[in-house]
Amino acid sequence: MKQWCWAGALVATFIVAGCEEMSRVPESADDKAQPFASFEGSYRIGVDDRVQIAVWRNPELTVTVPVRPDGQISVPIIGDVEAGGRTPSEVAEIIRKRLSEYVREPNVVVILTELRSHEFLSRVRVTGAVRIPRSIPHRQGMTVLDAVLEAGGVNNFASPNRSRLYRKVKDKTEVFEIDLGDILKKGRLESNYMLRPGDVITVPERLF
Repeated sequence: MKQWCWAGALVATFIVAGCEEMSRVPESADDKAQPFASFEGSYRIGVDDRVQIAVWRNPELTVTVPVRPDGQISVPIIGDVEAGGRTPSEVAEIIRKRLSEYVREPNVVVILTELRSHEFLSRVRVTGAVRIPRSIPHRQGMTVLDAVLEAGGVNNFASPNRSRLYRKVKDKTEVFEIDLGDILKKGRLESNYMLRPGDVITVPERLF
């Protein structure tokens, strides 16, 4: 019996030690990028966006409409609804309440089909010593390397290993070092971060 207890204690010791080792594993480039803020889930509808209003079991009320310059959208039966500055879920709740006067227990979903008002918020900028400074639409899965290649790569005056990634997080700007020279010439991808909307990559010039 004592032997079993001793063995169990030994296994538990290994498990605890393993957990401690795991907690000390360095973060990967992808892990470091995760805390960066984005407006996904809290997107506020703006002028020129297009939204789809779907009402379950009422296909005649399901429409796709643009957000007008006054921030309103037109909804069958109930007329204009203020959508500008609100999230899709907030607009869906407003429509649900107003439709409940005409439809029994309406189930309403508002889906963004085109994001036009926040086009510039969703861009990635590449500036400094690159061949063609660019403002690029963000795409899912885009990395630092993708953005720099879109900008034509670095120019002859660049100091690529002094590059920086700037990202706005709430009320402050986070700065991350990018070893761009190692990425381009050695294939070392530790700092090839996944990008998020609004990121700015700056490649400085060499110090002569």
